[in-house]
Amino acid sequence: MVQATADTVSAAIPKAASHTEFARAKINLALHVLERRDDGYHLLDSLVVFAEAGDTLTAFPDNEGFVDLDLGGLFAGGLDPTTTPDTNLVLAAAKALCEAYPGRPTAGLKLYLDKQLPVAAGLGGGSADAAAALRLLDRLWHMGLSDGELARLGLSLGSDVPVCLSSRPSFMRGVGEDVTPAPGIPPLTVLLVNPGASVSTPAVFGRLDPVKRTPLPPLPDFGGSLMEFIFWLRKTRNDLFEPAIAEAPAVETAVRTLAADADCLFARMSGSGATVFGIFMSPEAGRRAAERIRAARPQWWVAVTRTGGS
Repeated sequence: MVQATADTVSAAIPKAASHTEFARAKINLALHVLERRDDGYHLLDSLVVFAEAGDTLTAFPDNEGFVDLDLGGLFAGGLDPTTTPDTNLVLAAAKALCEAYPGRPTAGLKLYLDKQLPVAAGLGGGSADAAAALRLLDRLWHMGLSDGELARLGLSLGSDVPVCLSSRPSFMRGVGEDVTPAPGIPPLTVLLVNPGASVSTPAVFGRLDPVKRTPLPPLPDFGGSLMEFIFWLRKTRNDLFEPAIAEAPAVETAVRTLAADADCLFARMSGSGATVFGIFMSPEAGRRAAERIRAARPQWWVAVTRTGGS
């Protein structure tokens, strides 16, 4: 047995890190659905931030010469265990990358997805996993693709994938193809709550009335003030909330429970549900609320996290 020295361990750390990619949870702080196009797709105007909570994708060399995927983690059971490109966005991303750039050299990899986010939960979990796969494979295969090339490939996988590629506070517009940085967004302490429900995004959009709606109001300069940002958020909407609670009434219970907490500044559903988020003044306030909700609703998934500012 060879004894590891400090030098060999420190040299191995960057190599190990290069084989791992984090898939941050996407939180729609506001989601305006402007209208439905003739082709059935909806035009969106959404403000998105990303949390420190998420899934982790790790790659291991595989001499077989193809990309395979193993699943693990708290919510692995919510994914299709067959893990084919038709059933899992991580493998779909790998397939799309190989097909789009067939002349580039690739190597066989065994991927392991540690699934810590609820499935079909309005947190962009599958899209974040696909974006992580694109970033990781682009790096390991030395493809050197630009942000634009990755975003175009990501859009072919899902409307949330381009914004998940950047994983920073952004406006997401159109059908997901228009992603621009959102300036002046403060870091947030966020409590995520999922009442144990999975919501089908197509089903939620199918319930949405096909009318034209207003876009997000202009984003002012908050000067770092959390409360001014909260006041602005109160002028915005999530247009998918009513259709989502028609699909899963537990979502409304979760929002009302979170909004009623004494320390919660603002509560809303993320994406098409079923996860809701609450914004708190401090991590301590978020943890107190988490303890209260866990005690009252032990079957719910509850996580305190932070989102990055811009």
